[in-house]
Amino acid sequence: MTPPQPRTSQFLHRTTQRVRAYDGRHPLVWDVLVTAVFVTAALTDGAGGWRTTAADPRVAEWLVLLMSLGLSVPLLWRRRHPLPALAVMVATALVSNWTGAWLQIAFAQFVVVFNIALRRSLRTLAGAAALTVLPMLVSLVRFEHGSWDQLIVPQLWSLALVGLAGLAVRSRQDYTRALVDRARQLEVESDQQARLAAAAERARIAREMHDIIGHNLSVITGLADGGSYAAARNPERAGQALTAIATTSRQALTELRRLLDVLGEDPASPSAPSAELAPAPALDDLDSLIDGVRSAGLPVLRKTEGEPAPLPAGLELTVYRVVQEALTNTLKHGGPSATSELLVSYADDAVTVTVTDTGRGAVAAEHAVEHAAARGTGRGLAGMRERTALYQGTLETGPRPAGGWRVRLRIPIPEGPTP
Repeated sequence: MTPPQPRTSQFLHRTTQRVRAYDGRHPLVWDVLVTAVFVTAALTDGAGGWRTTAADPRVAEWLVLLMSLGLSVPLLWRRRHPLPALAVMVATALVSNWTGAWLQIAFAQFVVVFNIALRRSLRTLAGAAALTVLPMLVSLVRFEHGSWDQLIVPQLWSLALVGLAGLAVRSRQDYTRALVDRARQLEVESDQQARLAAAAERARIAREMHDIIGHNLSVITGLADGGSYAAARNPERAGQALTAIATTSRQALTELRRLLDVLGEDPASPSAPSAELAPAPALDDLDSLIDGVRSAGLPVLRKTEGEPAPLPAGLELTVYRVVQEALTNTLKHGGPSATSELLVSYADDAVTVTVTDTGRGAVAAEHAVEHAAARGTGRGLAGMRERTALYQGTLETGPRPAGGWRVRLRIPIPEGPTP
């Protein structure tokens, strides 16, 4: 755990952030303030203090005043136009060193050098450093009694330290800026991932609702048609159809309500009521699915080949939904005389499911057209293909040469123990 920072450090950090923020919003105010401080210091030194360090204290006061302004006022443009500002200050420093005034405000050149190191290229920094050395050489030539160690070396060290300080601050700013950009990029990527996850979840929910509602409504429609046909001739069969309609409707409502309960509550909330849990449909539930389709008027023959093997729950759900969609489509489009056959084949490496129907004549042709259109844009076959792709399976759909429709699903059985 990171120890808390001292209050003094926090105060200094907040103050620095506020100053930087204000400088970013009002750069001219900060430039004028800094320049005013240096101009005040230059004029104070030019009032007479400069004579204590001058090589020639007899320099005219008006010239000292002009040189003081020439070494301080250009700081106003140190950020926007650093090279012209430095050129003016170097020219003034040349005059100061030639006359022997040696104004101490000449060190303000290093402020401009710092800004060049902070914002310009290394080549520009090298040129600026060479430019500031010229006044030092003038002092060495003009006043021979001064030694190299006294006139040049201290200023060279100062120049090197200022340049390195500017480069260090620049590196720190670049690093901070890179972190900020990376954080923004991660935020954008996280938002995109959230959107993709939400889109995938919406597709999954739409697929589940289609399977639940579409199948049950198709069964209800078949029962209602059969009940209305039998009402006049066999009231008992009509009553059975109504009872089956009520049972199927309740099952559909129960499944739909369970799905909506899961979607409507936040599972992370401790106060959220737990939704009723039920196992997902599996291959053992195919018998009840077929019974419901048969009660709706579609004869279904089921066959099994091979030895049934335990499969992952998700794979069994995929097989169940594909069979459900295939039988639902036959119930809707196969016609009143259509029959269907379900063949489940188990092998060592895969499970294969084949659903065929015997729709004939114009109804069968309409059936094939409907499936062909669904292959491109329909929710049913699109959902079947999406489920199949999750388990690297293959799905084949199309009309049979003798009439009717065929759906063939093959899914490889994963190796290893089945949970």
